[in-house]
Amino acid sequence: MANAVPAAEPPGSDLRTPHAWALWAIVVAGLGIIAGTLVLTLASDQLGTQGLRSLLVGWIVIPYVVGGILAWWRRPTSRLGPLMLATGFATALAPLQWVEQPTVYSIGHLFDMLPAALFLHVFLAFPTGTLTWLPERIVVIACYAAVTGLQVTKIILGVTPGSRIAVFTNVEAANRVEVIQLTLVAGLLLVGAGLLFWRRRASRSSQLRPTALLVDAFGLALVMLALLYVAGTQGWPAFETIRLVTFAALGLAPIAFLFALLDARLARGDVAGLLVELRAHPTEDLQPPLARALRDPSLTLAYWLPEQGSWADQNGQPMSAPHADDRRALRIISREDEPMAALLFDRSLTDEPELLDAVDAAAGIALENARLQAELRARLQELQGSRARVLEAGQRERQRLERNLHDGAQQRLVALSLELGLLGQSSNDPNTRTGLARAKAEVATSLAELRDVACGIYPAVLTNHGLAIALESLAGAAAVPVRLDVDLPARLPQAAEVAAYYVVSESLTNAGKHARASVVDVQVSRTDDTALVVIADDGVGGADPARGSGLRGLMDRVEALGGQLRISTSADGSRIEAEIPCQTRR
Repeated sequence: MANAVPAAEPPGSDLRTPHAWALWAIVVAGLGIIAGTLVLTLASDQLGTQGLRSLLVGWIVIPYVVGGILAWWRRPTSRLGPLMLATGFATALAPLQWVEQPTVYSIGHLFDMLPAALFLHVFLAFPTGTLTWLPERIVVIACYAAVTGLQVTKIILGVTPGSRIAVFTNVEAANRVEVIQLTLVAGLLLVGAGLLFWRRRASRSSQLRPTALLVDAFGLALVMLALLYVAGTQGWPAFETIRLVTFAALGLAPIAFLFALLDARLARGDVAGLLVELRAHPTEDLQPPLARALRDPSLTLAYWLPEQGSWADQNGQPMSAPHADDRRALRIISREDEPMAALLFDRSLTDEPELLDAVDAAAGIALENARLQAELRARLQELQGSRARVLEAGQRERQRLERNLHDGAQQRLVALSLELGLLGQSSNDPNTRTGLARAKAEVATSLAELRDVACGIYPAVLTNHGLAIALESLAGAAAVPVRLDVDLPARLPQAAEVAAYYVVSESLTNAGKHARASVVDVQVSRTDDTALVVIADDGVGGADPARGSGLRGLMDRVEALGGQLRISTSADGSRIEAEIPCQTRR
């Protein structure tokens, strides 16, 4: 059974799936804290509007608690869920500083700045819940130090004299510490927003993924929170307006997260459609349906060919080993611990492991079938390449034999003929001269036959002068009249020229020996990357490659180059059409 190699878990993610009772306990505790905070803040007279208090509790706290529960339940190996829950609860405790009761007020004041660090931590740790980049860890640790250490310091100095934690009443010093704290936290939040922007730009993930929109929401929330703190230190008149906008931005982040979870769930529902599609319309090319199921048009599919020990695409064409980069992630699908296929997809999809698992499970059998098809195509291509190499080797051997005959035996016969002629001229004996003349004639006949043999082995005129001249030579020596029409703007590749020559040569031989034709028409032309050779005669027909090795050999020669040879015959004659590719084959 096919299985996907699981993605590595984030470092330190040793969390287990929470029990149902634990999640319900968190829900009850969250509702209790939210309800208590609402009651206490609404009973306070320190805020001028109840809408602001309700917005703080309802718009920020509830989405973080709900989102944290769902994230922990859906992805227990990620620390994101617990982080979101901690953020929601800390934000719910911070409004307690608006309560007049001193103890409750002191608790709320102590948690006043902690949500800022938690927001930064959640946003930078998304989606694994772990800070994997050193600058991120430095920024978050510095922010925690600022919101805890400086917060305790200013409370002890008496920034709010009514606090139970206050030890001194040096309000001026406490205010200075508060300005330093707000300025430092604002700067760290802006640095965090810059890290988010840099991380997204470096990942080059698809701009249409919901996770990309989440990162935008995170960055907006950090910028608005930093602006709020700057407005507080500078005493801007629009402070309350900025606070409302900041609350809205902070609430958008968990809501966007919930929409991303919903989108992932809907995408997993599309996997059922993928399964139905593959059953109803089996296809050898799985890349388009998989791309639709994953909503990633850039998806690339590769198959592992164990016999070749290499990767290939769906057409069986060899390809380099797939590897992940800063833009695309890699997922290997295995069968019995052996690679079967590889998916290269947009890196943002790594945030949706459940979707990848569902697609792997749905398409496992189809992927195995497609891999076998790709392996078969690769074998066919190797066979075609082997045929072409054998043909090329035979052609080179023919050329070598033709050169040996031309430079060896043929030259010696020519020299012998000249020597016999000289001897005949110098002899005065009539009988001797007659015998030398007969010997010279036999040498000439042998030389002509040797030239025919050499030309049959490999036509040197084809190499020296091209296909058109070579076909004119064939037509001139043919047993039947030939009407030749060659329309070639330039010379064909050598392999194509040789194939076309032998197609015409064998066809003319058959027309003269068997067809009893009165005339043969030969047409040679080229369109784009294909040479078309047509030979038609008006003989008795009957050309059949199954009954002779000549036509069968022509078909093998043309098909070895990736072309086609078609033979049609009737009582009015035979017609042979050869389509020969002209591009260079490897």
